[in-house]
Amino acid sequence: MRILVAITGASGSLYAQRLLDQLDPAVHEVHVMLSPYAPQVVAEELPGGLVLQDGVTTHGHRSMNVPFASGSNPPDAMVVIPCSMGTMGRIAHGLSSDAMLRCADVMLKERRKLIMVPRETPLSLVHVRNFELLLMAGATLIPANPSYYTRPATVRDVVDTVVARVLDHLGVQHRLVARWRDEPE
Repeated sequence: MRILVAITGASGSLYAQRLLDQLDPAVHEVHVMLSPYAPQVVAEELPGGLVLQDGVTTHGHRSMNVPFASGSNPPDAMVVIPCSMGTMGRIAHGLSSDAMLRCADVMLKERRKLIMVPRETPLSLVHVRNFELLLMAGATLIPANPSYYTRPATVRDVVDTVVARVLDHLGVQHRLVARWRDEPE
C-alpha cells in the first residue's frame, strides 16, 4: 500500500512518530510531508526530532511536483496526523495552496482513503462544520481521543490507543493495544 503521512503544526507530534514507527517501508511505500509549522512543533515535542525508517520518502510541501498532487497518481491512503484546525479548514473548503493541501484534495476527489486526526479542544462551531463537510466529502475523522480500558501506563501507551485506531482504518495489522474484551493469549 502507498501511504502518505502528512504532519501539521498541531501539538501531538508523538502521534505521527508512533504511526511512522508502525509502518514498515519494506511492506508499504511510505511517504512523509510536513506543513510549514510542523518542524517547529516536532522540535519542541520530540527532542530527538522525527525519526524516519530507511526507505521512507519525504516531500516538501511547496512543490506541486509531488506525485500525489495529481488525480492520476494518488496514494492508496493519506493520514493527516496530527491535524491542525487550520489545515482541516483549508482541506474542507478545497484551498489547495500547497502540496499537502492539494494531496488531500486529490484524495477526496478521487474517493481515496483520507484519514484526519484532529488535535484540538474545545471545538468551535466552525470546527464542527468543517468536520461535517469533511465527513460528507468522504474523509474519516479520528480525533486524538485516547481510550483507557487497556490501562495505559505511559504517554506512549496512551498515544498508541489512537494510533491503533488509525492503523485499523488503514487496514494495517498491529499489536499496539489489546482489543476490547479480547481473550488473553
